[in-house]
Amino acid sequence: MIFEGLADRLQETFKKLRSHGKLTDEDVNEAMRDVRMALLEADVNFKVVKDFVKRVKERAVGQEVLDTLTPAQAVISIVNEELTELMGGEQSKINISPQPPTIVMMVGLQGSGKTTTAGKLARLLKKQGKHPLLVADDIYRPAAVKQLQVLGEQLGIPVFSMDPGTDAVTIAKSALPYAASHALDVVLIDTAGRLHINEELMQELRSVKAEVSPHEILLVVDAMTGQDAVNVAESFHRELGVDGVALTKMDGDARGGAALSVKAVTGCPIKFVGMGEKLDALEPFYPDRMASRILGMGDVLSLIEKAQSVYDAEEAKKIEKKLRKNEFTLDDFLDQLQQIRKMGSFGDILGMLPGMGNVKKQLEGVDVDLNGKEIRHVEAIIRSMTPAERADISIVNGSRRKRIAMGSGTRVQDVNKVLKQFAEMRKMMKKMKKLQGKGLSRFRLPFLP
Repeated sequence: MIFEGLADRLQETFKKLRSHGKLTDEDVNEAMRDVRMALLEADVNFKVVKDFVKRVKERAVGQEVLDTLTPAQAVISIVNEELTELMGGEQSKINISPQPPTIVMMVGLQGSGKTTTAGKLARLLKKQGKHPLLVADDIYRPAAVKQLQVLGEQLGIPVFSMDPGTDAVTIAKSALPYAASHALDVVLIDTAGRLHINEELMQELRSVKAEVSPHEILLVVDAMTGQDAVNVAESFHRELGVDGVALTKMDGDARGGAALSVKAVTGCPIKFVGMGEKLDALEPFYPDRMASRILGMGDVLSLIEKAQSVYDAEEAKKIEKKLRKNEFTLDDFLDQLQQIRKMGSFGDILGMLPGMGNVKKQLEGVDVDLNGKEIRHVEAIIRSMTPAERADISIVNGSRRKRIAMGSGTRVQDVNKVLKQFAEMRKMMKKMKKLQGKGLSRFRLPFLP
């Protein structure tokens, strides 16, 4: 998980603070030493760490503690506010032009994930009701144009390209009238990168910028390169004037130093983070939510958004009717399982719940990966049953269980376990519906309306 090491260190530091009644200057100093070390170990820029600790310390020592807060809570609140401010303060969105098309220049070094991010961003904008156009303007990297065309085909988004040998400026310029004539309101220009920053690259990007006057220059950088990502952002911003940053491979960077440094060093806000290889794994960056997660306060808003993205209201109504009539089957269970697994691993979900850090640690090593082997086995077992067996598990006798185990590549014990768990879950769901009907419980399962 991103920021895992930093989150553990900071949460341990503040746990010690809470054990004190009234805080002394020495208590605050010791806590700040721990915070400094935690940030440095997370590969946060040294100057950023120094300024951050200084601001927190000044506020903490002179803080008038509110009646409703303990001194430790006041310090944690200050750190939360300063962390949020360090990462940009509030969500920064793409500059959408009132006069379409909005032109977005995607820039960055080769290997940063620029082309894939262009596709992911196009998908995100399409979901928001926009009509994007992808422009294949990387004329140097082998198969870059083909890669963008494949992405466009997968997403149902048009891709503009020209004959080999056409220069980058001409391609970018020609894409604009094409977008206007096809009623496309966002133009995403996937420019060429290099393995390192050089004058030739920057001159080409400056020429494209001068020709098309983009409303947004979005820099794509690899978060796993740590402070190198910050240095790259600084160079691009100095040469081009970057409007925002998309950090890729954030799911693979447990330290997160780039995310905590880039805004403070360059002044460029982080607008998006790449959290995986799938085309839906690009998320808007929320500094306040990320700060809360780092400090173990959870991120309930993101959890709700994830749940809403997989929630099917019509399907939920059907499930409710089936529960009332005691007709909830393994087919229905499989449908619900497929919805829930879209939300990510059980550990990720726990990380978004306030105060669940300790629970997550206790489950370490036994975390249920909702896309992993265990869940795939459950799916295989259910799919190996006949429609009649899925509709009524009471008919699944010993010989049927052996056949299902063979068909799913599992053991009879695994089949028995799934059937038992399903029977228990169905009982529990019926009880929950009764309690909700009597107004005795506000708790709602993800698949209950």
